Amino acid sequence: QVQLVESGGGLVQAGDSLRLSCAASGRTFSRLRMAWFRRAPGKEREFVARINLSSITYYADTVKGRFTISRDNAKNTVYLQMNSLKTEDTAVYYCAAGSGPPAVSAEVYDYWGQGTQVTVSS
Repeated sequence: QVQLVESGGGLVQAGDSLRLSCAASGRTFSRLRMAWFRRAPGKEREFVARINLSSITYYADTVKGRFTISRDNAKNTVYLQMNSLKTEDTAVYYCAAGSGPPAVSAEVYDYWGQGTQVTVSS
């Protein structure tokens, strides 16, 4: 079992930056593939970014060049640095973890955090 706790969300203005954190416990973090998803109001949950065991990353086109996912295995934490935020980035952001293959599909991830709200105002 893995527990994930997100933090770092908040209310910011367009163009600002935020860094989300996701602390994991309960299993060897270095063996987990990690990802961030988000759900905007009235929309389906969507993939944002993922990072595999070798810290190879992959991003959704909508955030590529603005967001950076990283992991610190010593701290059992994955981060999402979000720069140049846009109003359309407003969503609840979820951290996800799994031991399966790297993927953008939510179904592949076994563990989920409660989510953290990010609101970007114009």
